[in-house]
Amino acid sequence: MVSEREHVAQILVASNRGPVSYTVNDSGGLDARRGGGGLVSGLSAIGSEAQSLWVCAALSEGDREAVRRGVGEPGVRMLDIDAAVHADAYNGIANSVLWFVNHMLYQTPLEPVFDKEFRRQWAAYETYNRAFAEALAAQAADGASVLVQDYHLALVPGMLRELRPDLRIGHFSHTPWAPAEYFRMLPDDIARQLLRGMLGADRLGFLTARWAAAFRGCCEQVVGGTGATRLGVHGLGADADFLRERAHRPDVGDRMAQLHEQIGGDGDRKTIVRVDRTELSKNIVRGLLAYRELLEEHSEWRERVVHIALAYPSRQDLAVYRDYTAEVSRLADEINARFGTAGWTPVVVHVKDDFARSLAAYRLADVALVNPIRDGMNLVAKEVPIVSDNGCALVLSREAGAYDELGDDAITVNPYDVTGTATALHEALTMPDTERAERTKRLAAAATALPPKQWFLDQLNALRGTTA
Repeated sequence: MVSEREHVAQILVASNRGPVSYTVNDSGGLDARRGGGGLVSGLSAIGSEAQSLWVCAALSEGDREAVRRGVGEPGVRMLDIDAAVHADAYNGIANSVLWFVNHMLYQTPLEPVFDKEFRRQWAAYETYNRAFAEALAAQAADGASVLVQDYHLALVPGMLRELRPDLRIGHFSHTPWAPAEYFRMLPDDIARQLLRGMLGADRLGFLTARWAAAFRGCCEQVVGGTGATRLGVHGLGADADFLRERAHRPDVGDRMAQLHEQIGGDGDRKTIVRVDRTELSKNIVRGLLAYRELLEEHSEWRERVVHIALAYPSRQDLAVYRDYTAEVSRLADEINARFGTAGWTPVVVHVKDDFARSLAAYRLADVALVNPIRDGMNLVAKEVPIVSDNGCALVLSREAGAYDELGDDAITVNPYDVTGTATALHEALTMPDTERAERTKRLAAAATALPPKQWFLDQLNALRGTTA
């Protein structure tokens, strides 16, 4: 048991990544960079008087140096967990096992392999989760509300329940959840431990009813049910006010001018836009194959359409991600070499993460391609209709969580069907302007139904018992 309280916070959030990060500058000082997102918006909505605390991990050397120097933000506690433990927990288990299971990404003839190395890394995952549980237990006031985030910290609710049975504990999954037959690839004892860890929460939140039902199915098969833990659905929406304001700042205008130059032509070329991390589940390669097939089967689009692919590198410390990123570049080069002309580059790729450029692409898009193999939500699908200048046809995978809310006004694709996706792109490109505008309006309304502040507050209120 934790016997000594270091702090008395009434509302606590726990996540792998926090709202601020640090880098050591040339003079040896520390520069802080503040992030955004739903959690940041949500905590701002409850006000400073609410005695909130965000517990996160020190992820970089700059972060660890900040902890060592005692530098920090009010309301944020960074945990300086051993770097090797974090690497095993984060890359070895969270990103290479739990992410792969819930996104159903394994090439099952060869993987996964749950051997001694996996068990060693799982022990690090336990250590990592325990560090969070102990920090939360030490800093929570009596009866405080704790909102634990995502698959990195799936064991925290159960560990925290043992330390502090007085707390109201919630956990939110930002990923899909695998169906039971896939989830049960995990070793039986690990599957039980994972589910029981999450069921230590009073309430578990998911992005869609589909993911919640999949979790319930896993619990029924593996541990006999969900017990007293309640399940809820909170479909995170986009922040329309922020996006519309940010999309009209001068730097976005500059990026639009640059993209116009790269698109070329006389301003009459159509644009197919995608904005993704080069994450395996995002299905960028099949999207490029579908675009290639579009140009093969519909020669009328040659020199009349440009595919803007903003593919920002992700998890490049994992070899499989490096290989995937390289394949994206190789395929884009192949398409350009085969179809490109002196005045037309069929695929324009940008790999440097640039939010202003992303917003510029959103505004220019005639078609948005969002074709993930599997996605918890996918906010790109929600953001594009909000900031689109002239209306945008959305080609959307039925395996994206956002499909539940946006599917009626999107052109639906099976993410594995390259020919079907090429057909959908042609349909999107030929959609009449009036229909495209009407669909965009309805998409934007659906995309903003639960903005980030309300998304957070709804979970907090549900955890406290004021809503179902």
